[in-house]
Amino acid sequence: MVDRFAEDWRIAGLDPPTLALMEFGHKLTVAPGSIGPADVAVLRDHGFDDKGISSATQVVAYFNYINRVAEGLGVPSEDWLGEDGRPSIDDES
Repeated sequence: MVDRFAEDWRIAGLDPPTLALMEFGHKLTVAPGSIGPADVAVLRDHGFDDKGISSATQVVAYFNYINRVAEGLGVPSEDWLGEDGRPSIDDES
């Protein structure tokens, strides 16, 4: 499932609430100004309460923020990450 998720989370077989949360996080990342009451209603329809929606929004927003800070300052990627952003496998074992 991890490989399917990394390839395309939309077809990775996620349950409907998780898929709705991922869609929300994606929209918040690529088009934050377009988030509205209907987007929040979708999460509520999938069982998320205000606390869960707030927590998810803050986590997504934080990672968007910190990634932009790192990219803006030219901070190099961690040594243990591959070019695709996934952990590299150490072949020296």
